Amino acid sequence: MRHWSVDSFAPEQTQSVGELLGRLLVPPAVVLLVGDLGAGKTCLVKGLARGFGISEQEPVTSPTFTLLNIYAGRSPLFHFDLYRLSQEEDLLDLGFDEYLQAEGVTVVEWADRIAGLEAQTGDLVVHLRHAGDDRRQIAFEARQERAAQWLDRLASAWLERGSRK
Repeated sequence: MRHWSVDSFAPEQTQSVGELLGRLLVPPAVVLLVGDLGAGKTCLVKGLARGFGISEQEPVTSPTFTLLNIYAGRSPLFHFDLYRLSQEEDLLDLGFDEYLQAEGVTVVEWADRIAGLEAQTGDLVVHLRHAGDDRRQIAFEARQERAAQWLDRLASAWLERGSRK
């Protein structure tokens, strides 16, 4: 398992990290997001969507009430939000397992709401947490070798981006 973390000091930085990640992801991929309310999960997904080729004209919002939004990028982006999940059966009704195997990228906000999901699946697990004011700590954990390669490239791209400023 490989780890990488970064501090974000503004929502725009969180989106930038997500955008860099979105450029690197190769389907099929599953990204699990864990963090408290307001920790930056949806903000990260907005950037990821842009990096994955989803048009700026397409609003990327959290599917809190619908559980799933699907966006058209290089391949489909399946965006789940499990915050209001009342029971795991709701996910089964949506065909959640099929999305995890689909030829696209599946991003799951509030992945910790399903017992054992983190342990069972996911190429990347991303923990976001408040670290004061607008600061967020974003910790990535690669579960697969290809995800470890994405993290290496993400870390390099982030450092290169910082050196150009």
